[in-house]
Amino acid sequence: MAETAGRRGAPRSLWPEARSVVMLGLNYGPDSDPMASLARHDRATISVYARNRDYHDLVKGKLKQVAGRFAAREGVGVKVFVDTAPLMEKPLAAAAGIGWQGKHTNLVSRDFGSWLFLGAILTDIDLPPGEPEVDHCGSCRACLDICPTAAFPAPYRLDARRCISYLTIEHKGPIPHEFRAAMGNRIYGCDDCLAVCPWNKFAQVTQQAKLAARDDLDAPPLADLAVLDDAGFRALFSGSPIKRIGRDRFVRNVLVAIGNSGEAELRTAAMRLLDDAAPLVRGAAVWALARLDPAAAVAERASRMADESDPDVLEEWHAIDRD
Repeated sequence: MAETAGRRGAPRSLWPEARSVVMLGLNYGPDSDPMASLARHDRATISVYARNRDYHDLVKGKLKQVAGRFAAREGVGVKVFVDTAPLMEKPLAAAAGIGWQGKHTNLVSRDFGSWLFLGAILTDIDLPPGEPEVDHCGSCRACLDICPTAAFPAPYRLDARRCISYLTIEHKGPIPHEFRAAMGNRIYGCDDCLAVCPWNKFAQVTQQAKLAARDDLDAPPLADLAVLDDAGFRALFSGSPIKRIGRDRFVRNVLVAIGNSGEAELRTAAMRLLDDAAPLVRGAAVWALARLDPAAAVAERASRMADESDPDVLEEWHAIDRD
Protein backbone atom coordinates (compact mmCIF):
# COMPACT_ATOMS: atom_id res chain seq x y z
CA MET A 1 0.00 0.00 0.00
CA ALA A 2 2.78 2.44 0.90
CA GLU A 3 4.60 1.81 -2.37
CA THR A 4 1.53 2.65 -4.44
CA ALA A 5 -0.02 5.37 -2.23
CA GLY A 6 0.49 8.08 -4.83
CA ARG A 7 -1.18 6.11 -7.59
CA ARG A 8 -4.03 5.00 -5.31
CA GLY A 9 -4.94 8.60 -4.64
CA ALA A 10 -5.19 9.56 -8.30
CA PRO A 11 -6.95 7.35 -10.88
CA ARG A 12 -5.36 9.41 -13.66
CA SER A 13 -2.03 7.90 -12.66
CA LEU A 14 -3.35 4.67 -14.18
CA TRP A 15 -4.63 6.41 -17.30
CA PRO A 16 -3.86 10.12 -17.81
CA GLU A 17 -6.83 10.58 -20.17
CA ALA A 18 -9.37 9.40 -17.60
CA ARG A 19 -12.07 11.95 -16.74
CA SER A 20 -14.74 9.85 -15.00
CA VAL A 21 -15.10 6.56 -13.15
CA VAL A 22 -18.20 4.40 -13.42
CA MET A 23 -18.47 2.06 -10.41
CA LEU A 24 -20.42 -1.17 -10.46
CA GLY A 25 -21.20 -3.83 -7.87
CA LEU A 26 -22.00 -7.52 -8.34
CA ASN A 27 -23.89 -9.33 -5.58
CA TYR A 28 -22.36 -12.53 -4.22
CA GLY A 29 -24.69 -13.01 -1.25
CA PRO A 30 -24.55 -16.53 0.26
CA ASP A 31 -27.61 -18.78 0.55
CA SER A 32 -26.81 -19.81 4.14
CA ASP A 33 -25.05 -18.55 7.27
CA PRO A 34 -21.37 -18.21 6.31
CA MET A 35 -20.34 -18.64 9.95
CA ALA A 36 -22.19 -21.93 10.51
CA SER A 37 -19.16 -24.05 9.60
CA LEU A 38 -17.03 -22.44 12.32
CA ALA A 39 -18.59 -24.83 14.83
CA ARG A 40 -17.71 -27.91 12.75
CA HIS A 41 -14.17 -28.42 13.99
CA ASP A 42 -13.29 -31.31 11.66
CA ARG A 43 -14.33 -29.21 8.67
CA ALA A 44 -12.79 -26.17 6.97
CA THR A 45 -14.30 -22.72 6.62
CA ILE A 46 -13.61 -20.96 3.32
CA SER A 47 -14.57 -17.35 2.72
CA VAL A 48 -17.86 -16.99 0.85
CA TYR A 49 -16.26 -15.27 -2.13
CA ALA A 50 -13.85 -18.15 -2.74
CA ARG A 51 -16.26 -21.09 -2.75
CA ASN A 52 -16.60 -21.14 -6.53
CA ARG A 53 -15.12 -19.31 -9.52
CA ASP A 54 -12.55 -16.54 -9.32
CA TYR A 55 -14.49 -13.28 -9.15
CA HIS A 56 -11.73 -11.41 -10.98
CA ASP A 57 -12.51 -13.31 -14.18
CA LEU A 58 -16.28 -13.20 -13.79
CA VAL A 59 -16.54 -9.50 -12.94
CA LYS A 60 -13.98 -8.45 -15.55
CA GLY A 61 -15.92 -10.30 -18.24
CA LYS A 62 -19.13 -8.50 -17.32
CA LEU A 63 -17.35 -5.15 -17.06
CA LYS A 64 -15.90 -5.57 -20.53
CA GLN A 65 -19.38 -6.23 -21.92
CA VAL A 66 -20.80 -3.08 -20.33
CA ALA A 67 -17.77 -0.95 -21.17
CA GLY A 68 -17.68 -2.22 -24.73
CA ARG A 69 -21.30 -1.28 -25.39
CA PHE A 70 -20.81 2.12 -23.76
CA ALA A 71 -17.64 2.81 -25.75
CA ALA A 72 -19.29 1.81 -29.03
CA ARG A 73 -22.40 3.91 -28.38
CA GLU A 74 -20.58 7.05 -27.24
CA GLY A 75 -17.38 6.73 -29.25
CA VAL A 76 -15.21 7.06 -26.13
CA GLY A 77 -12.21 5.33 -24.61
CA VAL A 78 -12.62 2.98 -21.65
CA LYS A 79 -10.51 0.83 -19.35
CA VAL A 80 -11.79 -1.70 -16.79
CA PHE A 81 -10.39 -2.63 -13.39
CA VAL A 82 -11.29 -5.39 -10.92
CA ASP A 83 -9.10 -5.33 -7.84
CA THR A 84 -5.98 -5.76 -9.97
CA ALA A 85 -4.55 -2.23 -9.96
CA PRO A 86 -3.91 0.46 -7.32
CA LEU A 87 -7.41 1.89 -7.63
CA MET A 88 -9.38 2.63 -4.45
CA GLU A 89 -12.64 0.93 -5.36
CA LYS A 90 -14.34 1.27 -1.97
CA PRO A 91 -14.18 5.07 -1.56
CA LEU A 92 -15.01 5.45 -5.25
CA ALA A 93 -18.05 3.20 -4.80
CA ALA A 94 -19.12 5.29 -1.81
CA ALA A 95 -18.73 8.47 -3.84
CA ALA A 96 -20.84 6.89 -6.58
CA GLY A 97 -23.61 6.01 -4.13
CA ILE A 98 -23.31 2.22 -4.16
CA GLY A 99 -22.73 2.04 -0.41
CA TRP A 100 -20.51 3.35 2.37
CA GLN A 101 -17.33 2.12 4.00
CA GLY A 102 -18.33 0.59 7.30
CA LYS A 103 -16.35 0.47 10.50
CA HIS A 104 -14.75 -2.75 9.23
CA THR A 105 -13.45 -0.72 6.23
CA ASN A 106 -15.49 -2.78 3.75
CA LEU A 107 -18.33 -1.47 1.63
CA VAL A 108 -21.86 -1.84 3.02
CA SER A 109 -24.96 -1.50 0.87
CA ARG A 110 -28.51 -0.85 2.05
CA ASP A 111 -29.71 -3.24 -0.67
CA PHE A 112 -27.09 -5.99 -0.57
CA GLY A 113 -25.46 -5.77 2.85
CA SER A 114 -21.79 -6.70 2.81
CA TRP A 115 -21.79 -8.94 -0.23
CA LEU A 116 -20.69 -6.91 -3.24
CA PHE A 117 -17.78 -7.33 -5.61
CA LEU A 118 -16.70 -3.98 -7.05
CA GLY A 119 -15.51 -3.11 -10.52
CA ALA A 120 -14.55 0.16 -12.19
CA ILE A 121 -14.80 1.53 -15.71
CA LEU A 122 -12.57 4.51 -16.42
CA THR A 123 -13.59 6.66 -19.36
CA ASP A 124 -12.14 9.71 -21.07
CA ILE A 125 -15.32 11.82 -21.05
CA ASP A 126 -16.96 13.88 -18.32
CA LEU A 127 -20.01 12.28 -16.73
CA PRO A 128 -22.27 13.87 -14.11
CA PRO A 129 -21.35 12.64 -10.63
CA GLY A 130 -23.65 10.38 -8.66
CA GLU A 131 -24.99 11.12 -5.22
CA PRO A 132 -22.53 9.84 -2.58
CA GLU A 133 -23.86 7.48 0.08
CA VAL A 134 -23.66 8.51 3.71
CA ASP A 135 -22.49 6.40 6.64
CA HIS A 136 -25.30 4.37 8.23
CA CYS A 137 -23.25 2.46 10.81
CA GLY A 138 -24.40 4.62 13.72
CA SER A 139 -23.23 3.35 17.11
CA CYS A 140 -23.02 -0.30 16.01
CA ARG A 141 -19.76 -2.11 16.82
CA ALA A 142 -20.69 -5.63 15.79
CA CYS A 143 -17.98 -5.97 13.15
CA LEU A 144 -15.29 -4.59 15.46
CA ASP A 145 -16.19 -6.73 18.44
CA ILE A 146 -16.46 -10.05 16.62
CA CYS A 147 -12.98 -9.98 15.05
CA PRO A 148 -11.12 -13.06 16.37
CA THR A 149 -7.71 -11.37 16.28
CA ALA A 150 -8.69 -7.81 17.29
CA ALA A 151 -7.57 -6.49 13.91
CA PHE A 152 -9.41 -3.18 14.28
CA PRO A 153 -7.43 -0.73 16.43
CA ALA A 154 -10.25 1.79 15.95
CA PRO A 155 -13.43 2.10 13.88
CA TYR A 156 -12.65 2.46 10.17
CA ARG A 157 -9.06 1.28 10.69
CA LEU A 158 -7.74 -2.20 9.92
CA ASP A 159 -4.37 -3.62 10.95
CA ALA A 160 -3.86 -6.11 8.13
CA ARG A 161 -1.06 -7.82 10.03
CA ARG A 162 -3.69 -9.16 12.43
CA CYS A 163 -6.39 -9.91 9.86
CA ILE A 164 -7.10 -13.60 9.22
CA SER A 165 -7.83 -12.87 5.56
CA TYR A 166 -4.35 -11.37 5.19
CA LEU A 167 -2.69 -14.11 7.22
CA THR A 168 -4.26 -17.00 5.32
CA ILE A 169 -3.95 -15.50 1.83
CA GLU A 170 -1.20 -12.90 1.56
CA HIS A 171 1.21 -13.88 4.35
CA LYS A 172 3.87 -16.18 2.93
CA GLY A 173 5.69 -17.42 6.03
CA PRO A 174 4.60 -19.33 9.11
CA ILE A 175 1.45 -17.99 10.75
CA PRO A 176 2.52 -16.01 13.85
CA HIS A 177 1.89 -18.09 16.97
CA GLU A 178 -0.25 -15.41 18.61
CA PHE A 179 -2.94 -15.72 15.92
CA ARG A 180 -3.11 -19.46 15.33
CA ALA A 181 -5.67 -20.42 17.96
CA ALA A 182 -7.89 -17.50 16.95
CA MET A 183 -7.95 -18.73 13.35
CA GLY A 184 -10.08 -21.70 14.33
CA ASN A 185 -10.91 -23.62 11.16
CA ARG A 186 -10.69 -20.64 8.81
CA ILE A 187 -8.35 -21.83 6.07
CA TYR A 188 -8.91 -19.17 3.40
CA GLY A 189 -10.11 -15.73 4.32
CA CYS A 190 -12.51 -14.69 7.07
CA ASP A 191 -16.08 -13.39 6.82
CA ASP A 192 -16.84 -12.67 10.47
CA CYS A 193 -16.92 -8.87 10.24
CA LEU A 194 -18.98 -9.04 7.05
CA ALA A 195 -21.42 -11.72 8.17
CA VAL A 196 -22.32 -10.07 11.47
CA CYS A 197 -23.33 -6.73 9.91
CA PRO A 198 -27.00 -5.91 10.69
CA TRP A 199 -27.45 -4.50 7.20
CA ASN A 200 -27.28 -8.07 5.89
CA LYS A 201 -30.98 -8.36 6.75
CA PHE A 202 -31.47 -6.80 3.31
CA ALA A 203 -28.91 -9.06 1.60
CA GLN A 204 -29.97 -11.11 -1.39
CA VAL A 205 -28.75 -14.51 -2.53
CA THR A 206 -26.58 -14.18 -5.63
CA GLN A 207 -28.20 -15.00 -8.94
CA GLN A 208 -24.82 -15.83 -10.46
CA ALA A 209 -24.46 -19.61 -10.67
CA LYS A 210 -20.67 -19.31 -10.86
CA LEU A 211 -20.64 -17.53 -7.48
CA ALA A 212 -22.87 -20.02 -5.66
CA ALA A 213 -20.90 -22.28 -3.31
CA ARG A 214 -19.67 -25.55 -4.75
CA ASP A 215 -20.76 -28.52 -2.65
CA ASP A 216 -17.16 -29.69 -2.24
CA LEU A 217 -16.04 -26.27 -0.95
CA ASP A 218 -18.86 -25.82 1.55
CA ALA A 219 -17.23 -26.98 4.81
CA PRO A 220 -14.93 -29.62 3.27
CA PRO A 221 -13.34 -32.18 5.63
CA LEU A 222 -9.92 -31.13 6.89
CA ALA A 223 -8.68 -34.70 6.49
CA ASP A 224 -9.38 -34.57 2.75
CA LEU A 225 -7.61 -31.25 2.30
CA ALA A 226 -4.53 -32.31 4.27
CA VAL A 227 -3.64 -35.04 1.78
CA LEU A 228 -3.53 -32.75 -1.26
CA ASP A 229 -0.29 -32.76 -3.21
CA ASP A 230 0.43 -30.04 -5.75
CA ALA A 231 -1.40 -31.78 -8.59
CA GLY A 232 -4.40 -32.53 -6.40
CA PHE A 233 -4.49 -28.95 -5.14
CA ARG A 234 -4.40 -27.54 -8.66
CA ALA A 235 -7.13 -29.90 -9.83
CA LEU A 236 -9.46 -29.14 -6.90
CA PHE A 237 -9.04 -25.38 -7.16
CA SER A 238 -8.86 -24.95 -10.92
CA GLY A 239 -10.59 -21.67 -11.72
CA SER A 240 -10.77 -20.74 -8.03
CA PRO A 241 -9.10 -17.74 -6.37
CA ILE A 242 -7.67 -20.19 -3.83
CA LYS A 243 -5.33 -21.57 -6.46
CA ARG A 244 -3.16 -18.46 -6.40
CA ILE A 245 -1.80 -19.04 -2.87
CA GLY A 246 -0.31 -22.39 -3.87
CA ARG A 247 -0.48 -25.78 -2.23
CA ASP A 248 2.08 -25.16 0.53
CA ARG A 249 0.42 -22.06 1.99
CA PHE A 250 -2.96 -23.73 1.70
CA VAL A 251 -1.87 -26.89 3.56
CA ARG A 252 -0.18 -24.66 6.18
CA ASN A 253 -3.61 -23.13 6.83
CA VAL A 254 -5.25 -26.55 6.92
CA LEU A 255 -2.75 -27.72 9.53
CA VAL A 256 -3.47 -24.73 11.74
CA ALA A 257 -7.15 -25.68 11.55
CA ILE A 258 -6.25 -29.29 12.36
CA GLY A 259 -4.29 -28.14 15.38
CA ASN A 260 -7.32 -26.17 16.54
CA SER A 261 -9.79 -28.98 15.88
CA GLY A 262 -9.34 -31.03 19.03
CA GLU A 263 -10.09 -34.06 16.82
CA ALA A 264 -7.78 -36.92 17.79
CA GLU A 265 -8.28 -38.72 14.49
CA LEU A 266 -6.62 -35.83 12.65
CA ARG A 267 -3.38 -36.58 14.49
CA THR A 268 -2.47 -38.96 11.65
CA ALA A 269 -2.63 -36.17 9.07
CA ALA A 270 -0.32 -33.98 11.12
CA MET A 271 2.12 -36.83 11.70
CA ARG A 272 2.29 -37.66 7.99
CA LEU A 273 3.04 -34.07 7.03
CA LEU A 274 6.08 -33.93 9.32
CA ASP A 275 7.85 -35.48 6.31
CA ASP A 276 6.53 -33.01 3.74
CA ALA A 277 9.03 -31.54 1.29
CA ALA A 278 7.95 -27.96 2.10
CA PRO A 279 9.39 -26.45 5.30
CA LEU A 280 6.27 -24.27 5.60
CA VAL A 281 4.15 -27.40 5.81
CA ARG A 282 6.51 -29.30 8.10
CA GLY A 283 6.57 -26.43 10.58
CA ALA A 284 2.78 -26.19 10.67
CA ALA A 285 2.58 -29.95 11.11
CA VAL A 286 4.80 -29.74 14.19
CA TRP A 287 2.44 -27.22 15.77
CA ALA A 288 -0.67 -29.21 14.85
CA LEU A 289 0.73 -32.45 16.27
CA ALA A 290 1.80 -30.72 19.47
CA ARG A 291 -1.73 -29.37 19.91
CA LEU A 292 -3.43 -32.71 19.32
CA ASP A 293 -0.91 -35.02 20.97
CA PRO A 294 1.82 -33.26 22.97
CA ALA A 295 3.40 -36.53 24.08
CA ALA A 296 3.75 -37.72 20.50
CA ALA A 297 5.35 -34.43 19.49
CA VAL A 298 7.88 -34.64 22.30
CA ALA A 299 8.67 -38.23 21.34
CA GLU A 300 9.31 -37.20 17.72
CA ARG A 301 11.33 -34.10 18.50
CA ALA A 302 14.86 -35.37 19.04
CA SER A 303 15.09 -37.54 15.92
CA ARG A 304 13.30 -34.99 13.75
CA MET A 305 15.47 -32.10 14.83
CA ALA A 306 18.60 -34.08 14.09
CA ASP A 307 17.56 -34.32 10.43
CA GLU A 308 16.06 -30.82 10.10
CA SER A 309 17.97 -27.87 8.65
CA ASP A 310 15.24 -25.24 8.17
CA PRO A 311 15.38 -22.62 10.94
CA ASP A 312 11.62 -22.02 11.00
CA VAL A 313 10.88 -25.72 11.42
CA LEU A 314 13.51 -26.04 14.12
CA GLU A 315 11.91 -23.12 15.93
CA GLU A 316 8.56 -24.93 15.83
CA TRP A 317 10.15 -27.94 17.52
CA HIS A 318 11.74 -25.71 20.16
CA ALA A 319 8.40 -23.95 20.72
CA ILE A 320 6.57 -27.14 21.75
CA ASP A 321 7.35 -26.54 25.40
CA ARG A 322 6.25 -22.89 25.18
CA ASP A 323 2.90 -23.29 23.45
